[in-house]
Amino acid sequence: MNSNERQARFDFAKSLILKAGSLAHDYFERREALTIEHKGLQDVVSIADKAVEQLIRDELATAFSKDGFLGEEDAERDIANFSANATSHIWVVDPIDGTALFLNGIPSWCISIALLVDGEIQLGLIYDPCNNELFAAQKGLGALLNDKPISIADAQSVKDGMIGVGFSHRVKPNTCLHFLEHLLNDGGMYVRSGSGALSLAYVAAGRLIGYYEPHINAWDCLAGILLIEEAGGWVDDFLSGNGLAQGNPILCGAKPLKPVMSDYCLPE
Repeated sequence: MNSNERQARFDFAKSLILKAGSLAHDYFERREALTIEHKGLQDVVSIADKAVEQLIRDELATAFSKDGFLGEEDAERDIANFSANATSHIWVVDPIDGTALFLNGIPSWCISIALLVDGEIQLGLIYDPCNNELFAAQKGLGALLNDKPISIADAQSVKDGMIGVGFSHRVKPNTCLHFLEHLLNDGGMYVRSGSGALSLAYVAAGRLIGYYEPHINAWDCLAGILLIEEAGGWVDDFLSGNGLAQGNPILCGAKPLKPVMSDYCLPE
């Protein structure tokens, strides 16, 4: 993909994520009327998630018909489709990250769109409609918040700010408790927002000094990974193994914190 092709996709994705954000926020304002389904412990989905993903899916398919698509709401089918067709360009989308918060009226949710090209993240966009904040990055061109450059926090110690922590019941509680115990013993502090994607955007913007989640899915984190890297931060190799299809742990933050944060994690 040459620079003109990437720029065209970036400009399109930027316009599309704002459009999707407007639709999602409209649902947020009338969330009491939404139909809700439970996918399992901790995971819920509403008609809003499905409608926003369908909007993004349809518009990308029209504009870039040969590109693949991986969305949270139909991930199993999407993975089978782009794997079978050996797709080099894959859009990875979470229509509403933080659905439980969304449905309970807590304005800590976002939309995440990333573009993976031949296994590398080339574009990453995260939009928070409640605060009208658009985090965006192209590989090699830096990270932006509402078109202004952002950078990772200048943190030398875990005491220099807050570390975001995420958790799901796909893993055992001890994986997270081990990390928290060591962090707190060292005088650090944590926060859990309920949206992994938004937390990663906050790391890129220097609002959090790091983030850890023992298992996260690709649609929740690929855009945030690129944002952090382009903002000057460090991210572990999320896509190793079969991270795109099956998810992986994620650990990231200011570069000086890599050794100590890595030590907080349970050995594999």
